[in-house]
Amino acid sequence: MKQPLILLDDTTSFPPADFAQSEPNGLLAIGGDLSTNRLVEAYSHGIFPWYCEDEPILWWSPDPRCVFNLTDQKPIHISKSLRRNLKKDNYRVFINRDFDKVISSCSMPRAKQAETWILPEMQMAYCELNEQKVAHSIEVYNMDNQLIGGLYGVSLGKFFFGESMFSKTADASKIALAHLVYHLQQAGFILIDCQIPNAHLYSLGAVDISRSNFLHLLEHHRNWQQPPDLFTVGKEIFHW
Repeated sequence: MKQPLILLDDTTSFPPADFAQSEPNGLLAIGGDLSTNRLVEAYSHGIFPWYCEDEPILWWSPDPRCVFNLTDQKPIHISKSLRRNLKKDNYRVFINRDFDKVISSCSMPRAKQAETWILPEMQMAYCELNEQKVAHSIEVYNMDNQLIGGLYGVSLGKFFFGESMFSKTADASKIALAHLVYHLQQAGFILIDCQIPNAHLYSLGAVDISRSNFLHLLEHHRNWQQPPDLFTVGKEIFHW
């Protein structure tokens, strides 16, 4: 039997994620707001917002869930061309150096994409999460100190919930992801959540896990205390 779509009220609570509909896959609730408290509550229970202009706020928890499993020895596939670019000395990778610019760059529509879901109100909400040290960006700069790629997401416990990435030069977003994977593995994280799968993510090594398994792991690891210097503003990540 299809679950009814739940209308959120003024509280920040959500229905259980496994109440989500199977078609469209993962649609759980509608309405509410993008306040910091509501967003943290959502991510803490495996739920995220995703909607387009002129739509109400829609909340999702798909099954299965697409992730990078950081407990694997090689959670990300490094192609030969990417490995060559990673070994070059013509870029630097930083954390939280310019979150606003990263999310703004991610909001630019891609080729063959008519619109973006990273609307101005979404940008404002995640910038506030960044101020609260919940959302973070990984940035790739060239040697002229120009931002050429990066990604951003939300971090709770041993989970990093990836939201979006962008590239202005070949492999720049992949370089950001590769450095994030290494950085989080060193800290003891277990998953990078990619939310909804696509061929590009699979080519990079992402895998599917069931929503029930995802929620089980999240429940057990969301309250883990992260190292205080893990996402220090302006911190440089060294690897390769």
